Amino acid sequence: MASRLIALFGLLLALGLAACTPQAPGKNRLVVAIQPTLSAAEMLEKAKPLEEYLEQRLVDVDVEIYVPLTQAGVIEALRFGQAHVAFMGPFPAQLAVERAGAELVLAEVREVIHGQQKVEAPYYFSYWVVRTDSPYRQLEELRGRRACFPTPVSGSGYIAPMARLVELGLLPRPTQGEVDPKAFFGEVLFGGGYGQCWETLKAGQVDVTIIAGDVPESLYREVLANTRVLEQQGPLPSHAVVVSKDLKDPLRSRVVEALLGLGAPEYRPLMRQFISGLFVGFQRSDAATHLGSFQQFVKVTRIAFTERINP
Repeated sequence: MASRLIALFGLLLALGLAACTPQAPGKNRLVVAIQPTLSAAEMLEKAKPLEEYLEQRLVDVDVEIYVPLTQAGVIEALRFGQAHVAFMGPFPAQLAVERAGAELVLAEVREVIHGQQKVEAPYYFSYWVVRTDSPYRQLEELRGRRACFPTPVSGSGYIAPMARLVELGLLPRPTQGEVDPKAFFGEVLFGGGYGQCWETLKAGQVDVTIIAGDVPESLYREVLANTRVLEQQGPLPSHAVVVSKDLKDPLRSRVVEALLGLGAPEYRPLMRQFISGLFVGFQRSDAATHLGSFQQFVKVTRIAFTERINP
């Protein structure tokens, strides 16, 4: 019932989008969905330079920026051809491929840290860490102890770490329902972010937490300077660009080329508002290449995608 309601909501949203947006005479229409990180009004205002850039590059195309309430709405809009391009995180991108027949065409390249080395890559890793004065040196020693994770929907901070516990035989692989971290840990906290979990570990309120290579460098360096790494998991994919199955060539290829141009240094500050604060550019990719490891993490843990509706 819930999935049918989500689909209905997305369909109504998509049809409403189509009804409210007339196409300019003699022009193709391109609807680009961007992540709702602020209010829709603020996002649309900030997105005007992106819209102008795309219209200049595509010349004969009327570009509209669409700020959804939910990623579920974007998936349904892609499914019914009412959104043509979407900037998405790994989980919704995977669902768009599976449920909407969309195609992943570009992967975000971002500034991340692999171990101690800062690199530009479309993937990164996350790490289990304990304080340097901790007696624990292996994950299996933490059975019954206290752990802090950023959020239960974090790919690098929760989904991939849970998959690692299953791979190591420390958690049973679920046959129904989601993986349960309390089958291994005595206490599980969700801190709301990596910084909050680090503060919790630093204060001795938990025994282990996670840090990822895509957090601000200052936080990453501080954590690694004061902790011991027990395990890592990855590679974890960055954000992606997916296109609707209804976006056909030659326009499809022209759109991809235009988006690749957003990696130019002058556009990076703009795109860091819509993709991630670490955005460097895009590179060509596909779902199997970019999302392969993440697909396996979800399969192992059976964790379902959830989201909140943005105001």
